[in-house]
Amino acid sequence: MPQIDVETSHPTALYESLGLATGGEILPGMPPFRPARGLTSPHAQTVWATLFPGLMPLTGTTERRLRLDDGDLVVLHDDCPQNWRRGDHVVLMLHGLGGSHRSGYMVRLAARLQDRGVRAFRMDHRGCGAGSSLARFPYHAGRTEDLAAAVNMVERLCPGSPISIAGFSLSGNLLLRYLGESLDSLPMSLFRAVAVCPPIDLQHCSSMLSSSRMGQRYDLYFARRLVRQLSNSAQWREDVPLAKVRRLPRRLYDFDELYTAPASGFASADHYYDQASSRPVISQIRVHTTILASTDDPVVSTQAFRGVELPPNVTMCLTQHGGHLGFVGRSGVDPDRRWMDWRLLEWLLN
Repeated sequence: MPQIDVETSHPTALYESLGLATGGEILPGMPPFRPARGLTSPHAQTVWATLFPGLMPLTGTTERRLRLDDGDLVVLHDDCPQNWRRGDHVVLMLHGLGGSHRSGYMVRLAARLQDRGVRAFRMDHRGCGAGSSLARFPYHAGRTEDLAAAVNMVERLCPGSPISIAGFSLSGNLLLRYLGESLDSLPMSLFRAVAVCPPIDLQHCSSMLSSSRMGQRYDLYFARRLVRQLSNSAQWREDVPLAKVRRLPRRLYDFDELYTAPASGFASADHYYDQASSRPVISQIRVHTTILASTDDPVVSTQAFRGVELPPNVTMCLTQHGGHLGFVGRSGVDPDRRWMDWRLLEWLLN
């Protein structure tokens, strides 16, 4: 597996500590990530990126609804540049847990792509964003059939165009799962894929979250956010255990045990995590794919990558700093400090 260590001066030590396999070609010419002054802490990176999303203007967005096989609807936000022509590049973007098409990283990347004449589709998963009232069933880390349907829709709208996909956080796992388990049905139009901070082993990541005081704070934040998102929505159900509890869940594991798993046809949260994690299928990926992760991510533990055998066409970019979906760098390297955005543009389009 090709590893790009972009921070440490001792890449071999970091490489060996994670037990990563080798192979493939290292991406050349990538500037190292150095966190912005005052944002060296993983929590500062994570929180700053959330509080200051750096939204950019988008023009000509078209909302497109996609009906899934079970009758639910998801929404794709089509950001098509005026100079885009049939056969030009297209990027499909997938938000993280509790996010939507309005998440900062989704809007920024779509705007940067639009500036380059690239058409972008920002997908709202079931029950999220513009699709908050259009789905009865929840989205989760293993809904590869939803991603397959979205890719097919993009193919119909953009015949002959190369399609790249970017998945963030939970959707990074979804993307890797889709690429690894759907070998016989993947369209020839798939060009590149990038997974950012993916929790490839859901059980491991859940355990790591609950093992530290700060991790428990993130755990509580996400659990309560999901409960608020669920309440008074079309996805609320009286026949799941969550409807009968007296105390709201304080952990993602509890939320998945009480709601996600039973509402999605899994026997338990453990069963869901086992079936949806991408770790077992990563070695089967054949699409050119880059995984971006940080060893100091306070939400998703990169220790899940220990011992993973990545095929030659999959490259892992592992940084020492960056937090979770942060990667706010020092000025003077890129046109602005959003180091992650500029690397994604390079990896998705080249």
